[in-house]
Amino acid sequence: MTLAPTGEPTAKTEQIDGATRLYVIIGDPISAVRSPQFFNALFAEHGINAVLVALHVDADGLDAAWAGLKAMRNLAGVVVTMPHKVRAAALVDALGPAGQIAGAINAARREPDGRWLGDMFDGRGFVDGLRAQGHEIAGRKVHLLGLGGAGTAIAVALAEGGVSGLVLQDVDAARRDRLVDRIATGFPNLAVTPGTAPDPGVDAAINATPLGMKVNDPLPFDPATLPRSTLVVDIITKPEMTPLLERAAATGHRVHAGGHMHRGQALCVARFFGFC
Repeated sequence: MTLAPTGEPTAKTEQIDGATRLYVIIGDPISAVRSPQFFNALFAEHGINAVLVALHVDADGLDAAWAGLKAMRNLAGVVVTMPHKVRAAALVDALGPAGQIAGAINAARREPDGRWLGDMFDGRGFVDGLRAQGHEIAGRKVHLLGLGGAGTAIAVALAEGGVSGLVLQDVDAARRDRLVDRIATGFPNLAVTPGTAPDPGVDAAINATPLGMKVNDPLPFDPATLPRSTLVVDIITKPEMTPLLERAAATGHRVHAGGHMHRGQALCVARFFGFC
């Protein structure tokens, strides 16, 4: 499958009708998501009678919204973004392998028997995005800040990808320590440790927190404290150049923006939905 580089439709979008398959993305906030552009371009390019729309659902409304979505018989799939990835895992009928490990999902589809299957593609998409830009993770030491649904999936994917060392940081120390233990058990040859800030010995420092989405957010860490050889990564997609990445570029570091992860995981989700 080939998409237009800009994510814009390359063919005329068909008119929505009664046979249109519906897909949604749910999150809070929702204004920064790019899944509608990606998937609707895919549908238009390949003549698929489907549409994906964004729904703003806050944490208090998730259970009711999910029940309503399941009742819509022409709803074929749901993309899940922050802050719902962990809670949504408990709302599906079954979990795929990555969803089971991460305890979170970022996509769910309706199976032929009506049950809902959820799985997590953030980690796989993140690693695919790094490699597509020439950043190999095998044998590297990585510091990961933020262990929510996406961060947890990224941690697992990094371990699977062969990093030599993994330092995990989160505001919730108990959550951090649980994940350290789970990864240490699943990957006994990997040096995985808790941390409080990236140290000069890491090859890559990754922000998987929401810090940077709001104008007045503080930096999750200061790249100026790291060698210029350290790759600075942010998974936030809007703005493309977050304050962290702008600061890192100004201090001479290589940077990797969240759009690369988004494209990687979007392709994984598209395959999960059966489009490629």
